[in-house]
Amino acid sequence: MKICVISFDFWGYDHYIVDALRSKNIDAHHIKIADVTHSNFSERATNAVSKIFLNKNLKTEKRQRFVTDSLQQLGYQDQILVMNPDTFDLSTLKEIRKYTSRLITYLYDSLDRLVVDKEKLDLFDKIFSFDIADVEKYGFEKLTNYIYLPFCAAEKQNPQMDLFYITSYDKKRVEFIKLLTKRLLQLTSKFQIIVIGKKGWKHQLKNAFIKIPENLHIIFSIKKISHKKLPEYYKNSRALLDLTRENQYGLSFRVFEAMALEKKIITDNELIKRYDFYNPQNILVLNKTCSNLEKSFFETPYEKVPEEIYYSYTLEHWTDKVFGLNKKT
Repeated sequence: MKICVISFDFWGYDHYIVDALRSKNIDAHHIKIADVTHSNFSERATNAVSKIFLNKNLKTEKRQRFVTDSLQQLGYQDQILVMNPDTFDLSTLKEIRKYTSRLITYLYDSLDRLVVDKEKLDLFDKIFSFDIADVEKYGFEKLTNYIYLPFCAAEKQNPQMDLFYITSYDKKRVEFIKLLTKRLLQLTSKFQIIVIGKKGWKHQLKNAFIKIPENLHIIFSIKKISHKKLPEYYKNSRALLDLTRENQYGLSFRVFEAMALEKKIITDNELIKRYDFYNPQNILVLNKTCSNLEKSFFETPYEKVPEEIYYSYTLEHWTDKVFGLNKKT
C-alpha cells in the first residue's frame, strides 16, 4: 500500500505519522511544505514587492508547485492525507485529488479560526476533526491528536519544577498567563513559561528593564526550541500547562505528551472533562481567576491511565483508524 501525508508541519508532528506507517511496512511519504522557503535574498525581495503591489505571495505559489511536483515523482497513492487544507488553494487540492481514490483530511484547528471553503471540503472522501464544536456542527468524524512520544513512567523521572509551558504567541494566552503567574507566585511554585513568536520581542525588551523574581521564569523568544529537546523540559516538571486559543475546543498535543510522560495537566479547556481519560487527580481545569489552583495539586501523585484507554490515543491506533488499516477500529 502507498500512502502520502501532505502538510505544512510547522511544529514537526506530522512526520511521526509517516514513521508509524512505515513501521507497518507501508510505502509512506511526507510532503512537507514548511521546508520550502526563499532560496536567497533576491527571491525574498521579489516576493515582498509582489505581495505589496500584486497581492500575490510567490512563496505560497512555490509551495503549491512543490506539492504537485512531488506527487508527479511519487505517482499514484492508495491514500492521501492532507493536514489542515486551508494551507492549499482549490486548484492544488483538485490536482492532489487526481493522485488517489481516497483523499482524507484532518482538521487540527477549528473552522472558526482557520476557515476552509465548502468547495475544498467537498473534495475529501473523509473529514476528521479534533474540535468537538465542529464535529457537532458539521458532522465530521471526531479524532483527537495522538501520543507520539515513547511512554516514560513517572517513577523514572525526578522533576525539579512544578509547571512548564511552551506556546506560540497568542494575545488571549498571554493575558491568561499574567493572571496565572500571580497565583503561582502566591503558592511559591517553581515554573517556566516560554512564549515563541515575532510579537514576543516587545515583552523581551520590556523585561530587560525590570527585575524578574527568581521563580518567575517567563521567556519571550522569536526562536523555536527544537522539537526533539521538548521532552527533556517536560520531564523536569510535575505538570504541563495547556491553554486554548479563542474559538478552539480541541485537545492540543500537550495533553497527549503529558499522558506519555505521566504528567499532570493544568488547562482552561472545560471540555477536557468529556474525555474518558479525565481524572481530577491528574487534570485541573482552571476557573477564570485561577483561584482553584492549590499547591496540593503538584504534591499529590499521578494516577495511571488505564492501559486500554491509553492505547486508544496512541499513534498506532490513530493510523489504523484514519487509514482503515484495522477493520475493528
